[in-house]
Amino acid sequence: MSSSKFRAARLGAVGAVGVLALTSCFSTPASEDSEDRVRIAHLQPPRSGLDQFSDDAFKLSRWSTAETLVTLDDLGDALPGLATGWDRVDEFTWSFDIRPDVRFHNGALLDADAVVTALTAATEAAPKPRILDGVEMTVEAVDEETVTVTTELVDPLVPQRLSSPQLAILAPVAYEGEGPVDAIGTGTGTGPFVLTSVDGTSSASLDRNDDYWGESAKIAGIDADFVPDGTARGASLRNDTADVVEAIPVSQASLVDSELVHEVPMPRTNTLYLNTANGVFSDPSMRAAARESVDKDRLVEQVYEGRADAANGLLGPALPWAADRPERTETPAGDATGKRITLATFTDRAELPEVAVLLQQELEAQGFIVEQVVREYQFIESDALEGRFDAFILSRATVLDSGDPVAYMYSDFACEGSFNISQFCDAEVDAALAAASATEPGDARRAAILEAERLILEKDAAVPMLHERVIQGESAGITDVARDPRERILITNQTTFE
Repeated sequence: MSSSKFRAARLGAVGAVGVLALTSCFSTPASEDSEDRVRIAHLQPPRSGLDQFSDDAFKLSRWSTAETLVTLDDLGDALPGLATGWDRVDEFTWSFDIRPDVRFHNGALLDADAVVTALTAATEAAPKPRILDGVEMTVEAVDEETVTVTTELVDPLVPQRLSSPQLAILAPVAYEGEGPVDAIGTGTGTGPFVLTSVDGTSSASLDRNDDYWGESAKIAGIDADFVPDGTARGASLRNDTADVVEAIPVSQASLVDSELVHEVPMPRTNTLYLNTANGVFSDPSMRAAARESVDKDRLVEQVYEGRADAANGLLGPALPWAADRPERTETPAGDATGKRITLATFTDRAELPEVAVLLQQELEAQGFIVEQVVREYQFIESDALEGRFDAFILSRATVLDSGDPVAYMYSDFACEGSFNISQFCDAEVDAALAAASATEPGDARRAAILEAERLILEKDAAVPMLHERVIQGESAGITDVARDPRERILITNQTTFE
């Protein structure tokens, strides 16, 4: 069947069930004029107006509108992007060759000065992109097509760091003025799709960039809707109002044609963070009691319907080498009887409130008195980071930025980490993280990472419960949608309809 005939057939297939509910969620309905446009139902809306230095950068990456100097292969090894190659000049300095004949969507030429502007803005952002936690670096132009990146400390992962969507290279105009980086402004990206409009936290549209430096996209554009409600996202695939659906809740996956549902082991861990600085869990024996209360297999079976893996550590089956972890010593559990705690999580991932219900039961069986706090993520993140809860359930990507878990471990468990929900600070752990960070990629680095993980878990700063899988929906007929464990790629220039 041709793509145009297939598109027409899809447009007539919207079922009656759930149409009223979906009308309020989806603001970009397809029409006969929407030739080969992909409709996406996203999990979360932009949190920071698509500020590049926030998590919103991953939407720009998944839409293939913003690009980085470096990309990663499936193993996390660095590959050329907007940089065609690089060399290590000395222990602290790297030289990157900028791809020639690349233009931003506004027609401006990509050159070394534009790269310096973008990366320097990242180093000066407050807060910094998490990939730069603990990293001090300066960027200088050598000539029009060469930049050097110099770090204060030895850093063997500079190329991998530059693959983070938060370090994408936008046009210099995006960084003018004060406030968030203007990724919405017309002409800021270099990718195969141009961001043309954003309707707050409701929707966004992108059109094909016919002047793309690489192979032009096979589809005409992207229409994205932000649909936090998991039931609505699942229904959008069943009712054919979306072509690609992010994060189908496990409760909805069984209701969708199995041929449209794709599971991929992902480096994402459902973790119970414990406030080690204040309250009940400042006592190591109480943290141990919380750890012993968690029935991981029960959570996997009852909440995730078997579509997850019980956790033995912070790092899961998406990193097979992590299974060869060293043994660790566990602190004995204390008597939790009558200890009052607040247990918090968010609604954006539909499974987490269910996890909280079961976990509350398990903690209460251990003797704790539990009060739950559940909100949308945008309304709870700041309280979690400020340590206002005793325990916080979070679904956390562990190699999101660099393909290497050290950045995540530093962000979450170093004394100066920017995402330290556990309020955790331990000199031995900081030293282990520093050692892992300084080790060259390979077996020695992996061993150093597992040693840092051992120390973190022995302190019970967090209780890893399960490792999630990507559960992604794709309509019949769409091809070459990226199934990315790191959740940084989704629609590419190869995505099309059969």
